[in-house]
Amino acid sequence: MPENSNKLKPFKTGKVRDIHKFNSKLLIKATDRISAFDFILPSIIPDKGKVLTQISLFWFDFFKDTIKNHLISAETGEFPEELSGSLREFEHRSMLVKEAEVIPFECVARGYIEGSGWKDYSNSGSICGIRLPEGLRRGDKLPEPIFTPATKAEEGHDENV
Repeated sequence: MPENSNKLKPFKTGKVRDIHKFNSKLLIKATDRISAFDFILPSIIPDKGKVLTQISLFWFDFFKDTIKNHLISAETGEFPEELSGSLREFEHRSMLVKEAEVIPFECVARGYIEGSGWKDYSNSGSICGIRLPEGLRRGDKLPEPIFTPATKAEEGHDENV
């Protein structure tokens, strides 16, 4: 099934997600597109969007009594009427959410030295200020995973913090 087989055009399309707007609510659909190093690759991973959505729903539910979130529903029966002819396309991979202020930040956990991390390490021996052992090569497994947050760019590459 094509990524967007219905006639409803996304309000915004990201590298992995499509966003549809309905008044003050948004419908976020996680696609099966693959994004690596800020590029959308030509192949897909079947059901990747479903897995991403289910992981998000787990954490929203787990923290629901601790942290407010934007989730309204992931039940297609509660989605806007405009989608009634296309609900299968959105099933298990979409969430209806409140419109909220976006914090353009991405949490990145790295286990291997690649991409912008390799570029940073090659220049400084560190990734995002985290000093690493000398002599690592591109693609090497790190001694332990590291957390390297990044700004979320509207276009182009995200920037490490």
